[in-house]
Amino acid sequence: MIDPVIFEFQLLGFNFALRWYGVLIMLAVLVGTWITSRELGRRGENPEIAWDALIIVLIAGVIGARLWYVLNATLGGSRYYLDDPVRILAITEGGLHIFGGFLAGGLAAYIYARRKQLDFLLLLDSAAPALLIGQALARPANFINQELYGPPTDLPWGIPIDAEHRIGPWQDLAQYPLESTRFHPTFAYEMIWNLAAGGLLLWISRRYGDKLRPGALFAAWLVLAGLGRFLIEAFRPDQPRIPGTGLSYTRLFAGLMALAGFVWLLVRYRLQSQQTAGAQR
Repeated sequence: MIDPVIFEFQLLGFNFALRWYGVLIMLAVLVGTWITSRELGRRGENPEIAWDALIIVLIAGVIGARLWYVLNATLGGSRYYLDDPVRILAITEGGLHIFGGFLAGGLAAYIYARRKQLDFLLLLDSAAPALLIGQALARPANFINQELYGPPTDLPWGIPIDAEHRIGPWQDLAQYPLESTRFHPTFAYEMIWNLAAGGLLLWISRRYGDKLRPGALFAAWLVLAGLGRFLIEAFRPDQPRIPGTGLSYTRLFAGLMALAGFVWLLVRYRLQSQQTAGAQR
């Protein structure tokens, strides 16, 4: 397996490490911002808006991703952060949830757009494909960290997981030997889904750009991102479940995302068709 740490050094008694996780996330952020800037320019806006907003959106996104992760773990019954709240700040230990990043980053983008008097829906539509593609580019970090995998499988693309990264019943090496047990690479499933969905949104924005209502592409992102995560969560036993159900909090939120996007599209285009019909009378 690949070492998660690229290199590390000590300075003034502190240990510093460059990890693949951080490098791939930054690559995803830069590529996503570049795609957003291109989409803004194609819509007649200043492409530099995406780069100008990057810092505030990135900071808010990291904070939101961390807080969502902590809340998700706590709702799942963990007392890790309740017993020692200072651990919430230990972001180097890992623990970011993409939904929190989207929510807090989106709020920061809204505030930025209001202050700069920008069309927020246009900004969302420009960022929609970038969110999917950027997220996909960061997913190989989960392979390197040996995390976010699914149950054992005999499929040829199953991946090995070291003993220290096993969870639940799969820690029993007698029943699940290291040499022969392979697991579903659920992070790879999501990566493939997101690349395909991001490519689809880019194609739609070019093929039907003049017919799309403001916010429609972002609503489609809600549907595709939510549906993909809802389906893939079925293979994620590591996510905390809602007490008394087999449904994870993440899967519930993903389903609500997809539903909200579908309703948004339905309402916008139904209203448009009614307005068109009324104008033709």
